[in-house]
Amino acid sequence: MSAGTVVLVGCGQMGSAMLRGWLASGAAARFVVIEPAHAPEALNAASRVSSHRSAAELDDELAPDAVVFAVKPQGINEIVPDYRRFARPGTVFMSIAAGTTIAGLAKHLGEAAIVRVMPNTPAAIGRAISVACANPGVTVAQRELCDALLAAIGESTWVADEGLLDAVTAVSGSGPAYVFLLIETLAEAGVNSGLPAELAARLALATVAGAGELARVSKEAPARLRENVTSPGGTTRAALDVLMAEHGLAELMDRAVAAATRRSRELAR
Repeated sequence: MSAGTVVLVGCGQMGSAMLRGWLASGAAARFVVIEPAHAPEALNAASRVSSHRSAAELDDELAPDAVVFAVKPQGINEIVPDYRRFARPGTVFMSIAAGTTIAGLAKHLGEAAIVRVMPNTPAAIGRAISVACANPGVTVAQRELCDALLAAIGESTWVADEGLLDAVTAVSGSGPAYVFLLIETLAEAGVNSGLPAELAARLALATVAGAGELARVSKEAPARLRENVTSPGGTTRAALDVLMAEHGLAELMDRAVAAATRRSRELAR
């Protein structure tokens, strides 16, 4: 479905990625961007985009279908109250600010329809996975609108329990960093085994990207794909005996995700 007017508050990396996707897909007839530094020139020049430096420049009669907060969580409490005047029937507020709860947003927006979303950085290339949670005021039509807006940056799914978003943050929100670390360490291990640094980096990057794409498109489970690469007594088996040993990768990943989940809960407001 498409909207009439979408207000985008914040047009940094994530906000710009969303706006590009919205313009390409025709997600709305009109986009109103609030960004102190102005939207990137190419986006600001689009005929359906109007750019403003602050909420004070918006007309009180504006009736957006959606207001999307794509701002850093540190500034959310100062920014959100300026949009309470748009909390009317028919308007849904969607926030991608990490750690900002629905209750925290409701303190500033009152009895509004609110959706909290946890995306991740592959949004920059349209390959994000976003998990959304709605308060009771969000209608079926508004969920569909949020789905359409999130489709601009990749896949999306919904959870009923907002408490799950802490673990979601730890797995998919922070997850790209774990993958980037894997690329780094795999390349470093290649160098330690005698490969030139440039070749090791290229091999590590292409291997992780290729394996990830294979896992994405394959109908087989990751465990089965791993087994397909592993011959008894072979080189892969020798490596996996190290990675899958007691206190190996599985335990490290479990501890890492648990630590990120705890931190997400600590930061929630």
